[in-house]
Amino acid sequence: MILGRQFADSLSMPVFLVDKEGTLIFYNEPAEAILGLRFGETGSMKVDEWATVFKPTDQDGNILPPEGLPLVQTLTNKKPAHGSFYIKNLKGEKHFITVTSYPIEGRPDRFLGAMAIFWNSNFS
Repeated sequence: MILGRQFADSLSMPVFLVDKEGTLIFYNEPAEAILGLRFGETGSMKVDEWATVFKPTDQDGNILPPEGLPLVQTLTNKKPAHGSFYIKNLKGEKHFITVTSYPIEGRPDRFLGAMAIFWNSNFS
């Protein structure tokens, strides 16, 4: 996971990294711009906290349950997932994001956590 964090830190795309229990262990600077707060200010969060703190909603404004989020699906099924939805960040700004998440497995077939790469679909 240390290498995963270094990899995420080197990317210019927003990245969100969680351990095998779903605890947020890092998001990078581009993700900070969308989420509205620096990782150093939020620190780690349990899955039930990060899955709701950014207030994910569908296009009609309905709150998405945690199991509707691609990263939670990846943690549950250990398979890649993809989706688009709105979030309200910690500054109160609304962003339409597209997320692709995938499991991180170490040798031999050891589930370590998951990574989500996303982009702000408000901008093209």
